[in-house]
Amino acid sequence: MSMIKEFREFALKGNVMDLAIGVIIGAAFSRIVESLVNDLFNPILGAITGGGIDFANYFIPLSSNVTATSLAQAREQGAVLAWGNFVTVAINFLIVAWILFLVVKGINRLRREEKVEQKAPEAPADVKLLTEIRDLLAAQRR
Repeated sequence: MSMIKEFREFALKGNVMDLAIGVIIGAAFSRIVESLVNDLFNPILGAITGGGIDFANYFIPLSSNVTATSLAQAREQGAVLAWGNFVTVAINFLIVAWILFLVVKGINRLRREEKVEQKAPEAPADVKLLTEIRDLLAAQRR
């Protein structure tokens, strides 16, 4: 029974719940980034490189049996080097990493501002006076 109790305590800790929420939001966010890359960036890159609008379908056939023009069909026919798909995934990663960097940077700025606001409150006048008297007495003894 202690193992079940231990697991329940672990699962109900705030960090685990925060992680679960983060994973769910991350999954939804990855779909947004995927759409951003596939629907906006790849067509622009495809137009620049002259390859049309489907950047993810760039591949190099590694077998003479591969005659298809789409990556899905080519994979069914034989081995392919799907470099366009890799570039798409790399762009997704860079976008997610950049956005996370901006989020962490913003959070750190807010934390620094909170620390400035949370500085120790100024001591009352009587405490300041007693501190000055203590310091003067200590200086006279030296």
